[in-house]
Amino acid sequence: MKQIRHIETILYVSDQQASTAFYTALFRQAPDLNVPGMTEFNLSDRCKLGLMPNKGIAKILKDKTPHPDEGNGIPRCELYFHVENIQFEHENALKCGATPISPIEDRDWGDKVCYFADMDGHIIAFAEKLN
Repeated sequence: MKQIRHIETILYVSDQQASTAFYTALFRQAPDLNVPGMTEFNLSDRCKLGLMPNKGIAKILKDKTPHPDEGNGIPRCELYFHVENIQFEHENALKCGATPISPIEDRDWGDKVCYFADMDGHIIAFAEKLN
């Protein structure tokens, strides 16, 4: 879809401040926006990660979907990051308090990948291409 100019993925979180602190440490950068109801990290020229409190999005969704609080701890998405140094990112994620899910392993799709979960159960993967 060539008409897409920018991608923003928004995670619904139970505690915006705690999630902001976690992702600030994980990305080793301060958020570009941090106001009540939304935190944003510019990860590249065309990719942004947002953090929105469950209660904030529930006001928008009203009763059309289950309340996001009902999904806390259930993996609802995966953030898959290709990185330069997977070992460094693995160690940093552990220091940040991410929950380890799967160690660094060669995967049959051509990447070396490790998996973690954040405090809301969102899955975070760090990957390097296999040679």
